[in-house]
Amino acid sequence: MNCAELYAVLSEKIPASLSCSWDNDGLMCCSEPERAVRRVLVALDITGGVIDEAIAGGYDAIVSHHPLIFSPLRALNPSDHVAKKVMRLVREGIAAMSFHTRLDAVEGGVNDTLANAIGLRDILPFGQDGEAIGRIGTLEKSMAVSEFAALVKREIGAEGVQAVDAGLPVSRVAVLGGSGSDDVKAARAAGADTYLSGELKHNWLTDAPDLGINLVAAGHFYTEYPVCRILRDMILNADPTVEVTVTNSNPVRVF
Repeated sequence: MNCAELYAVLSEKIPASLSCSWDNDGLMCCSEPERAVRRVLVALDITGGVIDEAIAGGYDAIVSHHPLIFSPLRALNPSDHVAKKVMRLVREGIAAMSFHTRLDAVEGGVNDTLANAIGLRDILPFGQDGEAIGRIGTLEKSMAVSEFAALVKREIGAEGVQAVDAGLPVSRVAVLGGSGSDDVKAARAAGADTYLSGELKHNWLTDAPDLGINLVAAGHFYTEYPVCRILRDMILNADPTVEVTVTNSNPVRVF
């Protein structure tokens, strides 16, 4: 399997048609499409440190969730940190491919993985404006917000969890990994008593009791990182001879 074939295989499993209209994901950088893929590094983010690891480890491709290039590049020179990363990858012949909102939306992707991790049943899509990338389901038993927050922290390995108790038992839960502020009302409209996301704006957290929904924010990285193992499995199912490593790209530490 070469780099172009790897991207084609993953795109078949994670179709570009599922990407949100504002998104920019896909084959971010591929100077050598015919390069054989023997080693793949999977990361949530393509940071400078991840590129260092890829170069040092002789990896042929990096597969990420967050796009390497999100906003248009106006120039290719090292004064721009994104352009600098692209140029390093081109020099080394390492391909970079990102699967962002389409990986959120696809069956078995970011949000199904998160929903399964916290034990939701009867999982269905939810969202707004025709982009139902989130998931909603029911816990096996209802519990207090503090108990649910502890469960989330434990099951996804979060360093800390913010929670607002709106006075409702946690039973019907909506989840959206990453940044979920735009879907608070959609979660409530879908029938959720509790909404779990990675990060939520302060105004939504303070208004949660008035809105009548419990809110839980468990960290952008931690609510999405479990999907890296899903990406690893997809690659191995396509070609078991490829060596696939999942790396932790999170530079944030809680003190």
